[in-house]
Amino acid sequence: MTRKLLLGPSIIAWTVVLTSCHEPGKTDLPAEKVRQRRVADHPPAQGSPKSGTAGRLLQDRAGNIWFGTFAGLYKYDGNSFRHFTTTNGLNSNWVWCLLEDKAGTLWVGTEAGVCLYDGKTFTPIAIPVRKDLPPNQYRSSHTVFSIMQDRSGKLWFATVDGVYIYDGKSFTPFIIKQGGSGYMSSNHNVEYMLEDKAGTIWLGGRGNEGVFRYDGKTITTLQINERKEFNWAWPQLQDKQGNIWFSNWTGAYRYDGRSFSKMSGLSMGPINPVTRIIEDQRGTIWIGGSQGICRNDGIAFTCFTEQDGLIDNDVWSVLEDRAGNLWIGNRNTHLSRYDGKTFTNFLVEKGFSPSEQ
Repeated sequence: MTRKLLLGPSIIAWTVVLTSCHEPGKTDLPAEKVRQRRVADHPPAQGSPKSGTAGRLLQDRAGNIWFGTFAGLYKYDGNSFRHFTTTNGLNSNWVWCLLEDKAGTLWVGTEAGVCLYDGKTFTPIAIPVRKDLPPNQYRSSHTVFSIMQDRSGKLWFATVDGVYIYDGKSFTPFIIKQGGSGYMSSNHNVEYMLEDKAGTIWLGGRGNEGVFRYDGKTITTLQINERKEFNWAWPQLQDKQGNIWFSNWTGAYRYDGRSFSKMSGLSMGPINPVTRIIEDQRGTIWIGGSQGICRNDGIAFTCFTEQDGLIDNDVWSVLEDRAGNLWIGNRNTHLSRYDGKTFTNFLVEKGFSPSEQ
């Protein structure tokens, strides 16, 4: 069943602007409206797991839905899935991130670097590995965690060796002089990046003592949480009101340009891990985490879990397509599509032909 969680008084004040654009209609999902579809899966390459996080979702300009997993890259054209692995030219089956640039080229960030896909061929692009960084137990290959294209057209890559900027010809390291002691144990812990409407770049990752803001000249570190071990955060989006949203293992945060406000009305587990935040076409905020996905209508959260038809509660990626459907990817390489009333679930399982139950 859906669960509504009321927002605290301090949250109502700054979310009231969203009340005129929340999604109307019934929120409880009848059991007969829950459907599942099994998707044929090609055998993964040797050494790759059969399943893994469906960590990034993207809709390209042609309308195809792409999702990256730790067992390769999938493309859904509305009728069937196509599976791409190293046998098709990928440099690794561990796909971390996806970006379609302004020219329509698909960039695929993997455990082994980055590949370009022009619709026919995957072409590996070598990012130079910095040699001035200390040894790192995670630096067995040049993992790319996220890719962003800024307003000037330059591409930003957040890698295990730090951030690089690509101008179409060469890569330039973007140096952040702050030590980190977390997940990557390097001096440049950045996993997510965001450019806001003013052109300011926001960067964040596990192990940092705050989040980074770059105005084009200066890098500023902002403190997001009083608990030092959870002071890091991932920049997620800028909403229609201009607020920047962040997430970490303790929950979701909103930055209004002056201070951070934690979403105190949201409860998604013992330490509230929040992994993805998006704003849909109506201005509604959706927050995904370890206990499902929640919708904020400005007054309360309506949360959806496996009881409502969601295929898995461990949500890692959320995408709204152009038709207004919500695509939800989780840690177990499964997908759910929510049209506002019904969940359609897609199971990636070896040996099954596409069939709808």
